[in-house]
This record gives sequence, C-alpha cells and structure tokens, in this order.
Amino acid sequence: MNTKSIDFQAFVEWDNSPFILFDNQGKIIYLNNVAEILLGYVSKKELYDIVLSYAPKNFGYKTTALTLTYDSFCFYAMTIGYENEYQISLRLYNNPRIKPTYTLEKNKLIMTDINILLEANIALFKTKNTNKLKLLVDQDLPSFKIEQNNFSKLLRKSLNAFRSSDSIDISLKLLIGQHIIIDNTKVAIAQFSIEANGRYTDTDNDILSLAARSQINCITKEHTIKLEIPLIQ
Repeated sequence: MNTKSIDFQAFVEWDNSPFILFDNQGKIIYLNNVAEILLGYVSKKELYDIVLSYAPKNFGYKTTALTLTYDSFCFYAMTIGYENEYQISLRLYNNPRIKPTYTLEKNKLIMTDINILLEANIALFKTKNTNKLKLLVDQDLPSFKIEQNNFSKLLRKSLNAFRSSDSIDISLKLLIGQHIIIDNTKVAIAQFSIEANGRYTDTDNDILSLAARSQINCITKEHTIKLEIPLIQ
C-alpha cells in the first residue's frame, strides 16, 4: 500500500503517548498535544539529553525499557528513531493505570467544594502541629461528588505524614488536558500535592488504601504525596 499520500499527523495528535520531533540542535520541530502538557513538568533539554543517550547507533529506531517519572506522568519505555542526521524522534509509553479494585458507591457521594473541605482538615491539622504551611489552591475548581468521610481521612493521613517537617507546601490545581475514564465517561482530574523536606512513611499503606476507595491515584515519594482526584459530576 502506498502511504505517502496519507496525513498521519492527526493520528499522532490523538495518541496519549507523548511524541516529540527534534532537530540536530535540540530544537523541537513538532510535538503532539500530550507532549506539550508533559513539557510543563520537564525541560526539553532533559528530554533531548535522554534522546542522545539512548539513540540507536545507526539509522532506524530503538525501543528501550526504562522508568521515567515526571510529576503525574509515569513511563515504562521509549522509542527513539531517525532516518537522517537532521531530525530525531522520541515516543514515550505511559504506564497503564491500574484497574480500580473498589467500586464507587455513588449513593454515598456528596457534591463537595474541595477548598472548604481542605480548609477544614488543614485547620484540624494546625490544632496539633505548628508547622509553617504554604497553601496555593485554585479557587475556581468546580464542586464535584466524593465520599466526604473517606476523603477527609485521606487528607488527614496525608497531612500527618509531614507532621515533623519545618515547612510544608500544599497545592491544589486542575491538571489541564488530563482525565481518567470512570464508567465509560471522561472525568477531569485535580491534583492535590503536599511537599516538604521529608515525611513519615509508616501510614503509606493506609493512604494508598483510602485513595483507592475513591479511585484516587496516589503518588508517594520521599518528599511528596500527590493525589490525583477525579472530579465526578
């Protein structure tokens, strides 16, 4: 089949795997929508350095299995290819989301202003802790449905993991262009993040379990806990 007349750009745009085409100076010639979002979390220089490190020695392509994590983006492999000395491409492969082990009991979900719920749990945290808190939230986030009791427990457990930190940065924002599928419907995602110079990990299993009950993706690292919250309407 002659494919020269086929415009493949739309198919690349629809792909949820980031695709970037660089020139030989590291300048981006083309990137798809999801790659544009990714560049909000990692510099093009870092990605181009990875491309140069893992590129095949000869014309063609090479797929390498490795783990790359940039904020909420997690990749398990990448393909790097080039047909000439002037252009080289990078395609990253997303880790598949784990299928939820809990079914949402929608009759228990209550339309909630997350900012009000967050303020209440931070106020409770402050009654027992004197840590310096820096809070940055998106006041325009829409209300959404959630099981409030379970979510409040999750917030308290997450905050308590940082109880000995001198200073804690808390943020809440909409993840532009990202969504998950719940009951065959696209659902937008908000990211709640807590970051400090260190934290306790003794309740991580409890935090992960509470998050799973609300189909919240939880990312735990040495200095950070991030919750990707579905904005169910």
